[in-house]
Amino acid sequence: MKHFINLKDLPSKDLRKIITDARRRKKLRKKLSALETDKGSPLKGKILIQMFEKASSRTRISFYLAIKQLGGGTLTLRSNELHLGQGGESIADTAKILSTYGDGFMLRTDSDKKVEDFKKYLSIPIINGLSPSSHPTQVLSDVFTVEEIMKKPISNLNICWIGDSNNVLDSLIAASVKFSFKLSIGCPKKFEPGKEVRAWVKKNNKQIFIYNDAKKAVSGSDVIFSDKVISLNDKVNKKKKIQAFKNFKIDKKLMSYANKNCIFLHCLPRGDEVSDDVFLGKKSHVWQQALNRVHVQKSILLYCFGKLR
Repeated sequence: MKHFINLKDLPSKDLRKIITDARRRKKLRKKLSALETDKGSPLKGKILIQMFEKASSRTRISFYLAIKQLGGGTLTLRSNELHLGQGGESIADTAKILSTYGDGFMLRTDSDKKVEDFKKYLSIPIINGLSPSSHPTQVLSDVFTVEEIMKKPISNLNICWIGDSNNVLDSLIAASVKFSFKLSIGCPKKFEPGKEVRAWVKKNNKQIFIYNDAKKAVSGSDVIFSDKVISLNDKVNKKKKIQAFKNFKIDKKLMSYANKNCIFLHCLPRGDEVSDDVFLGKKSHVWQQALNRVHVQKSILLYCFGKLR
């Protein structure tokens, strides 16, 4: 039984295997409609239980399509609909029930501890659909998208992140170690990645490059990533934070400091951190990026269910 919780904990060869499988499966679906199943229906009869403690659009829809296309089904729950949220039932007891009814569990939560607690008590695989310190399904799909568009291994590219240090960046940092690509980060000093993440990079004999100047960060970049500066549950002074990031807005002028063929990606939803002419422009591939979540999550499911070829 294999879990998918944090890219840091997964072998590089397994991550590469997932991407390779996703690439093959996407090619085979060119003539199929959204709910037609893949040949052989590899997860026929399997059910994925999803639980959302945080709002979700792309993760919810993409996992629904992913398990359906593999021949299985899904049941979506909100924690406030369960005894776990309303009646004080323990995670241990809830995990036992989930393991009895389901074949896999996808959790989107506001607690890293909750992910680990469920892992401890579940007898089925758990997939982290987002937690405070990690968004592994998003970032592995992003690696897939970069290689699909640029037509070369991500290890041969210069990747840049402009924005806040959040769970998506933490997973992108983990990916930079696992896939050996150069990662430059542009953000105000107060919002740099935490000591724990940086210590992990150093422990793995790798390096990330942090700049408090957006122009220096994007210089020589092949791909620029970003995320919403003010997230849904951000408990900070929003006006002060927006002011701190005023020189980190991704517009055409900032993009001009990157390589000529540089592309722009954004995990969505977006805010004021990117201008419309970049977000909706020719260098932006955000819709392709969102669609690819389905293909990569299918291969993640197969990996966790022990069906990855």
